[in-house]
Amino acid sequence: MSAPTTSPTGTWTSAAVTGDGTTLGSRSRRRWRAARWVVGGIAALLLTVLVLAVMRPAGSVIPYDPENSRPDGSKALAQVLGRQGVQVEHVTRVADAVAAAGPGTTLLVTPATYLLPEQVQALAAVDADLVLAGADDGLLRAATGNQVQRTSWRPAPDAPVEPGCAVPAAVVAGPSLLAPGLESTTPDVSTCWADADGASVLAALERGGRSVVVVDDPVLLRNDEVLTEGNAALALHLLGAHERLVWLVADPADSTVDEGLSPDPAPGSVLPSWFGTALWWAVLVALVTVLWRGRRLGRLVAEDLPVVVPSAESTRGRARLYRRARARGHAAAGLRAATAQAVALRLGLPRSSHPDSVVDAVVRATRRDPREVADLIYGPPPADDAALSELARRLDTLESEVHRP
Repeated sequence: MSAPTTSPTGTWTSAAVTGDGTTLGSRSRRRWRAARWVVGGIAALLLTVLVLAVMRPAGSVIPYDPENSRPDGSKALAQVLGRQGVQVEHVTRVADAVAAAGPGTTLLVTPATYLLPEQVQALAAVDADLVLAGADDGLLRAATGNQVQRTSWRPAPDAPVEPGCAVPAAVVAGPSLLAPGLESTTPDVSTCWADADGASVLAALERGGRSVVVVDDPVLLRNDEVLTEGNAALALHLLGAHERLVWLVADPADSTVDEGLSPDPAPGSVLPSWFGTALWWAVLVALVTVLWRGRRLGRLVAEDLPVVVPSAESTRGRARLYRRARARGHAAAGLRAATAQAVALRLGLPRSSHPDSVVDAVVRATRRDPREVADLIYGPPPADDAALSELARRLDTLESEVHRP
C-alpha cells in the first residue's frame, strides 16, 4: 500500500511500504551498503588501469629494443642507422625474423635466453649476414658450426685494448673496453681484442656464402654505452653493411619458427603493452581484498532472544554436544578453567595469576599434595568418559574444600 508522508520541507511524498515494513529508500540504502565495496573495488581497478595507461613510458622498456630510449635501450643507434639510409625492421618473433632475413640483409640477434632448439636452427640457417650480440652457447655453436664457443666469464679490461686483427669493422673501431668471452676452435675464424688467455671480444667468419660476426659483449648496442671508445663505430659498421637491417628482440613467450608453422599472430600480440601490468595489479588487488574481507562477517547486530533458555538446560545441551563429538579434552579444559577461576577468586588471586601461584594457594588452603593439585587442575585430558566423570567429581570436591570456612 502507499501512505502519504511529509518531508522535512513540508512537501508531500509517497513512500511505498511493503509487507515486511521496508520502503524503496530503505531497500536502496541496504543494497548500497551491500554493494558499495564491490563498486569501490571496481572503481579502484578502473582508476589504476587509467593511471597506468596515462603514465606508461613512451616507447619500449625492453633492453636492446630499437624503440627504447632508456639507458638499456638501443634507440640512439637505430636512429643513427636510419639517418644513414639503413631500413631498420624491428621484429619480436623468430618466424618474422626468418621470413625477413633474406640475401643482401643483415640480421641482428640481441641477447635471447629462451630460444627453442628449432628456433636456434632456423636463425642459424638464414641467408642474411648474421650479427650475434651476447648470444648464448647454443645459438653461437649453431651459427658458427661449432667453430666458436664461449669461455668462462671475464671482466672488461681496465684500459682500452687494440683490436689485433684485420676485420674491417674492428680496424675502424680501434681500441675497445668490451669484455672478452669467445674462443675459436679453427684458424678460419678471425678474432679481435683478445686478452692474454686468448679470449676475444669479436669473432668473424664466412659460412655458407654469408658472414657471421659474433660480439660477446652486447653493451655496444646500449644507449648508455654506444659512445664509449669505439662502440659506435663498431656497431654502425657491423649493422650498416646492407641497406636493410632486421633487428630481432626475441619475445620470451615466442615459440614460432617460420611463417608456415605459425601464420596467426600470438594471442598476446593484439593486447596493449600495459595489459600485463594491469592484469598483475588486478590480481594483487583481488588477493588483498580477499585477505581483507574474507574473514569478516559484518558488524555485530544485537537482537533479543526469542526465548529464554534456563542455564541448566543450556549446560545439558552443551554437554550432549561435547559427548556426541567426543570432545573430552575440550570439556575437561572447560571444567578445569572454571574451577581454577573459582578457587582463585575465593583465595584472593587475580585472574591472570600464574598456575604455580594458584597451585600454591590451593595447597595452603586444603593441605593437599602439590602434585595432586597440579595434576587435578592442569593435568592431561581424560582418556574416556569415566575418567571425565571422575575428574568432574574431584574438581567439585576440591572447590568445596577451598570454599569451606
